[in-house]
Amino acid sequence: MGSAAAWQLARRGRSVVLLEQFEQGHHIGASHGSTRNFNMAYAEPDYLDLVTEAKDLWNELESETGTQLLDLVGLVNHGNVRRLREVRSSHAERGIASHFIPAAEAAERWRGMNFRGEVLVVPGSGRVRAADALVALRQAAEAHGARFEYSTPVRDIRVDGDRAAVVIDSGEITAHRVVVTAGAWTGKLLGGRVPLPELVVTQEQPAHFTPLDDSLEWPSFNHNPDPDDPRDAYWYSPVYGMLTPGEGIKAGWHGVGPVTDPDARSFTPEPVQLEALVRYVREWLPGVDAGSAVPISCTYTSTANEDFVLDRSGPVVVGAGFSGHGFKFTPAVGRVLADLADGGAAPARFTARR
Repeated sequence: MGSAAAWQLARRGRSVVLLEQFEQGHHIGASHGSTRNFNMAYAEPDYLDLVTEAKDLWNELESETGTQLLDLVGLVNHGNVRRLREVRSSHAERGIASHFIPAAEAAERWRGMNFRGEVLVVPGSGRVRAADALVALRQAAEAHGARFEYSTPVRDIRVDGDRAAVVIDSGEITAHRVVVTAGAWTGKLLGGRVPLPELVVTQEQPAHFTPLDDSLEWPSFNHNPDPDDPRDAYWYSPVYGMLTPGEGIKAGWHGVGPVTDPDARSFTPEPVQLEALVRYVREWLPGVDAGSAVPISCTYTSTANEDFVLDRSGPVVVGAGFSGHGFKFTPAVGRVLADLADGGAAPARFTARR
């Protein structure tokens, strides 16, 4: 999100320095790995506005950097059909292509997956090449004059009227605006300086599973438990997943890992949740070897309702609480953060004080 804000601000002619506490390409936070879902299956207008804008900006970033970032392999959504009908209705109002197909038809098309009820297919969704996206955002921002400084932790932010001083090991940087997109470290860095909802940091543990047949077609997918079916009672949450080329099929629970301190993580999977994930894969993804799980460790920083925080307090702009579903929105979030830095406003849904 910080890289996207840097791109948007630098292309407006602002002087931009981006500070990152770890080295480039680190695996310590939330935004690492090769792929993320690009999922347009939302019913809420604010999110549909943001994801539609994000798709346009991903395409713009692709053109600007000559890098393919979206693989629109489609996304299938199943389980809890009542919710999916709300999504389809919102799509119809906005002209977003999506349609329902029967479970048998979905199973015939995507032989690596099982389905129980109707399936909502969103053909204009798929995957974001996340690791490539971070490189492209930096390349685009630097082309407009932004400067990226890695291995440069921010020790403090001091506000003085309409300006702020950012304290780093080598001294201070003063600025008209400071945009903070520190993920799991947001609360530690900002403390009580700006109004924030409670931000809960969890250690999540999706895993990659080896496909049994490389010829199978894999869409991205979201699968919600059926509230009326006791067979789903062991689920911890909805499941998301996608193909990560060269690594396998990624699948994971959503936002239910153990609460953690980002500076004291174990990076060790919680065994009961992992066992349940393997059971899910065995039942629902027959196209992979359920015993081949290679766990991944990442963090979520979540608000109670999973809405993002995009807001400004004095000279400090904050983007936080992306709750495990934010990456697809990255370039549009960068635009909102840039607007806030320039004195504009964010949609009311995302303000910290609503």
